[in-house]
Amino acid sequence: MSNRLLTHLRHVDLAVPDYDKQLDFYSGVWGLTKVTEDSGISFLAAEGSPENYVIRLRKADEKRLDLVSYGAASAADVDTLAEQLLAGDVQLISRPGKVDTPGGGYGFRFFDVDGRTVEVSADVEVRQHRRIEEKESIPVKLSHVVLNSPDLNRTREWYERHLGFALSDTLSSPHMGEVMHFMRISNQHHSMAIARGPHTSLHHVSFEMRGIDEYMHGSGRVMRAGYRKIWGPGRHMAGDNTFTYFLDPHGNTVEYTTELECLDEDTWHPHVYDFSQPEVTDQWGTANAMNELVAKESFNDPDRGVFIAPPV
Repeated sequence: MSNRLLTHLRHVDLAVPDYDKQLDFYSGVWGLTKVTEDSGISFLAAEGSPENYVIRLRKADEKRLDLVSYGAASAADVDTLAEQLLAGDVQLISRPGKVDTPGGGYGFRFFDVDGRTVEVSADVEVRQHRRIEEKESIPVKLSHVVLNSPDLNRTREWYERHLGFALSDTLSSPHMGEVMHFMRISNQHHSMAIARGPHTSLHHVSFEMRGIDEYMHGSGRVMRAGYRKIWGPGRHMAGDNTFTYFLDPHGNTVEYTTELECLDEDTWHPHVYDFSQPEVTDQWGTANAMNELVAKESFNDPDRGVFIAPPV
């Protein structure tokens, strides 16, 4: 694609078997705000973000990633992207039209190469939000999402060709080869990454905190609440961001982060980092060692087959 039509990551939608427990986690210890709830579906916002919600929870028998949503600058860009996807033989779930979720807007849905539901929308109402204060250890906004794919480079090439993503960096090792591609749609180092996994699933969802102090206070709060920390605190080399990873009540990996790198896109050249070197995974050396057991935690449960996420 010659023109980048996506602007940013809007929200990630999850199906969860134990809905009440998940809602308590995200709207409680994790620090999101419940905007609205109806019939087993809830929408949760980050107080510092203009997005109407950054996480949607849906009560379901089977845990899965329902949908990943991105923004576009205008309705015209939404229409242009839909036509480009149709011309590229991408299967649309819906044609561009009214979006019936909090904030409304104009958008459509389609399947990516791995069968995930992706949404693109524009003209969404801005939520009244606020500046997160010093020492306030709640998420400012949704930072990025990482997706597991059994065919890493096929998925990378699909997102580059159809959605205008650019490669920022790659993690590799002499023994395993390439294991993760960091992808961007702005000067933010990545709004999505693709991880090599045994099946299609969610790897993790990341939330940006106000700063280092708020990031550490938030991490400590989640730890004190008894939720399992699987890795961190530390600082990655690719993206230069801090990280602490936890498991939510149903085993989805969620991350607190801050200070994700912003690039000069005109001069940036992707690196290939050897993640077997400890300073690549954690520059500080403060996190527990990355090993096979830690990596497997984020393989998550398989998303079984194509699923059309409901509009509400």
